[in-house]
Amino acid sequence: MSQERAAVMVEHQARGCAELGSPLYAFLLERAARDVREGGPCAQALAGYGDAPGPDAVALRLLGGVHALALTGRAPDLASCYPSTGGVFDPDRPEPCWQAFRAAVATGMEWVRDWMTRPPQTNETGRANLLIAGLLRATRTNPLPVRLFELGSSAGLNLRADRFRYVSEDFAWGPADSPVLLEDAWRGAPPTWLLEAAARRPALTVVERRGCDLTPIDPLSPDGALALRAYVWPDQTARAARLEGALRVAAEVPAGVEAVGAADFLAGIHLEPGTLTVVWHSIMRQYVPAAEWARVERELDRLAEAATAEAGFAHVSFEPRRVGERHRFRLAVRLGGAAEEVLAEAPPHGLPAHEVTTA
Repeated sequence: MSQERAAVMVEHQARGCAELGSPLYAFLLERAARDVREGGPCAQALAGYGDAPGPDAVALRLLGGVHALALTGRAPDLASCYPSTGGVFDPDRPEPCWQAFRAAVATGMEWVRDWMTRPPQTNETGRANLLIAGLLRATRTNPLPVRLFELGSSAGLNLRADRFRYVSEDFAWGPADSPVLLEDAWRGAPPTWLLEAAARRPALTVVERRGCDLTPIDPLSPDGALALRAYVWPDQTARAARLEGALRVAAEVPAGVEAVGAADFLAGIHLEPGTLTVVWHSIMRQYVPAAEWARVERELDRLAEAATAEAGFAHVSFEPRRVGERHRFRLAVRLGGAAEEVLAEAPPHGLPAHEVTTA
């Protein structure tokens, strides 16, 4: 990968961070792109990782590795300007933060280079907002106990989404004492279909929770928890609070994540009478090769065709879709052999959502 291509990829993610409310990372990545072009420590850190599966993956790996240095006390100067470690980022005086970031990359090069081998693992709990809405939609017409399967689970935190609390205008669902609180879940009033489904199902019975990921993370291990924390952007404290709550839920609610690809995972799933089998995923399809995803679709079709009133099936996804000239992140639900419904839209981190009235 040329230095110029690396710089362009970093700049791409800088714009994404700005759009998603992280002025800290937007600034650092703009400066990192300049450092790459100048052959600085960031260029050395990124060298040889041009095979990352996406234009932003390289930058996210770099950010995660450096954040982990701050979280573990290896970069105290950087920690002093990261809110996630008790520091303060001053947008009017950002240069000291950049200098601390650049120094952390330079002195922690071996650590950062090792971190660059890891795929980004956000496991964003905010996306549960869309997933649980889709699941409630599915149970509105099929109120059976749920078997929940997730593709691209990472640490499997969202396999516990029914144990999170969702709050919005005239709407609240989930355990009132949950340590995971998703506030302002919907822009304005939630859609009528969700209010009706939530009223019918104030709680869900989930009898099985399993997921798959090529490189699963154990959220109960110190290394796993560090990886999850490192990929939360340090100036987005609400996301960090949700993650901490989700780690507590994970310690209480078992869920398994298998180290296997999505198609092979689905091949081993069959419908069971007396249950609703739900397959869901959120913003992971872009990391799956086209041939692999074609197999995933065949397995989903197999499950849909086998669905009956006694053995139900639903496919719930929150993924980017092209709408006109842009990509939108949309919730879609397919019930059994019926046509897919596009129901809602949200930013990639899942909050707030709003109803989509046309596909």
